[in-house]
Amino acid sequence: MSKAEDSPNGNSPDHRRLTLDSSNEWLEADQLGGFAMGTVGLVRTRRYHALLCCATAPPTGRVILVAGLEAWIGDDDRRIFLSTQRYVGDHVWPDGAERIVDFRHGPWPTWRFDIGDGAEVEYSVLCHRPSGDVVLRWRLVGEHDRRLSVRLLLACRDYHGLCRENDHADFEAQVVSQNVCWQPYEDRPAVTALTTGRYRHEPIWYRSFFYSEESERGLDSVEDLGSPGLIELDLRSERDAVIVLRSGRAPYGNALAIGSDLTASERSRRHNPIERAVDAYLIQRGRGLTVAAGYPWFTDWGRDTFIAIRGFCLAPGRPAGRLEEGKQVLLAWADAVHEIGAGMVPNRFGDGTAVEFNAVDASLWFCIAAGELIERCDLASDERGRITRAVLAIVESYRAGARYNIRCDDDGLIAAGHPGVQLTWMDAKIGDWVVTPRIGKPVEVQCLWINALAVAELLDADTHALRERATTSFLERFPLPSGALCDVVDANHESGKDDPTFRPNQIFAVGGLPLQLIGGAEARALVDQVERRLWTPFGLRSLAPDDPAYQPRYQGGASERDGSYHQGTVWPWLAGPFIEAWIRSRGRSSEARTEALHRFVDPLCAQLETAGLGHLSEIADGDPPHTVRGAPFQAWSLAELLRARLMCEARE
Repeated sequence: MSKAEDSPNGNSPDHRRLTLDSSNEWLEADQLGGFAMGTVGLVRTRRYHALLCCATAPPTGRVILVAGLEAWIGDDDRRIFLSTQRYVGDHVWPDGAERIVDFRHGPWPTWRFDIGDGAEVEYSVLCHRPSGDVVLRWRLVGEHDRRLSVRLLLACRDYHGLCRENDHADFEAQVVSQNVCWQPYEDRPAVTALTTGRYRHEPIWYRSFFYSEESERGLDSVEDLGSPGLIELDLRSERDAVIVLRSGRAPYGNALAIGSDLTASERSRRHNPIERAVDAYLIQRGRGLTVAAGYPWFTDWGRDTFIAIRGFCLAPGRPAGRLEEGKQVLLAWADAVHEIGAGMVPNRFGDGTAVEFNAVDASLWFCIAAGELIERCDLASDERGRITRAVLAIVESYRAGARYNIRCDDDGLIAAGHPGVQLTWMDAKIGDWVVTPRIGKPVEVQCLWINALAVAELLDADTHALRERATTSFLERFPLPSGALCDVVDANHESGKDDPTFRPNQIFAVGGLPLQLIGGAEARALVDQVERRLWTPFGLRSLAPDDPAYQPRYQGGASERDGSYHQGTVWPWLAGPFIEAWIRSRGRSSEARTEALHRFVDPLCAQLETAGLGHLSEIADGDPPHTVRGAPFQAWSLAELLRARLMCEARE
């Protein structure tokens, strides 16, 4: 096997840094949990950037099969590159990114390259949602025919891992007509490429790719990738060059015809950019639907799922088809309450068979979403029965006592937690250290509990008296003289020991849930304090800046990042509850809605054109300029923006 040269040195054609805009990321997701993802500037900056990542046990078991490609026009004497890589030493080569003259991320990522002599090449990446097939298409704009050479860079690894050059990779190719298949490792799926070109077997390794985002996160950041051979394609003005990538030993076929069919199918469903983004998160689990919490590293989480489907599917003004999808999501999770949950929904299934229940709030969020589904959807009797049984099982479980010391106390409030376990959405944990343990009675948990009791009451459960007692206790225990609310009462299960830390969780007493617990002047005073101390154009800070524990930046290694995750970091998903609280505290008037739209929603919408294009990121720095961090594509961030926008545009 011949070997590629090591990473380019200082004499390479171009080792300049790419511009900031080129670091924006695009996403193409299928409905199984797989995806393609990368940067506008072509350089792969994360271990997760790939052209073909498939979910072997949908939506988990993700494996990156094709990490990227090297592409050029011409021959060995003169190559015009359409690709760019970053190598160790921050060397950027070849110079394909310098030829980009245009990029569009809708209806799918498309680049246009100036290749000289008045000619241009258009290159696009499209992931077919039902199948996970990825269509790579090159189109020549010009009069002269060209030859395009493509080397696929194979990883065939777990998507959290990295690949290094090794002697175990088997790059033997099975070639049938214009189609080729490889399976470098027996325990990983094969890779099938349907092409309009010719395959020439010539295995080499590309060494020392450098992933800058991984390095900034304090993680391993160097990878080698194998390329079994060269695919040579003819570029003609009247005929596209196409490669269709498939996982497994997939059926062969005509690449041009299949690529055209897949493209037509995708074009028909991609008319609305927001709906196209929503589709990325609604994915299959078994025979049902669930929600991918974010890309690239999250699968489905219970808490994130039930928060996200409220904006994606259940909010007034959403299309009927989305309401049906929301129903399918809740039915799938309702069955989990009975089959494996014993009165709780799982918070996370994990990538294997493990099921985690470490969340006091996830099951309560299920009840909230279930109540909204019942209110807005005409359920069949068996469907209503499944949802009802799940809600009542959760409420009864919490009344009687559930996992992790979750229990209804004598005052009607929910106490939860013991050392070493993170149960609320502020769930960062470093080794045995839970950064924000919030053991006791967290404020948003009580808001969720009282709302869940209200849903159960509508389902003929005997919960009215308990809801009244819990509400009375909440209004007695949580308000502070400042007009804010305690973050936790009976902290560490010590009666009368309260935590007054100023956090965003108190906003749920006014907005974010169907039942508002605090109204009038008290609501206005609370919301105004939250706006003054926590609001940013990206959402709410997780801790007030004047707190000694405040962390202005989310950066550094894993422990530094986890330590700041909920200590000042901004969370866009909290914008939805805040905006709803802001409107409610101002009488829900049309003037308040219009002002909220311009003051709060429009700045968030502007973020759809940065970072994760068409989406909102997971988090941002607490201090200006509020650099976005975390996952660039986050379900509940987008969902709560959508819900907030619908609220502002509604006229009651």
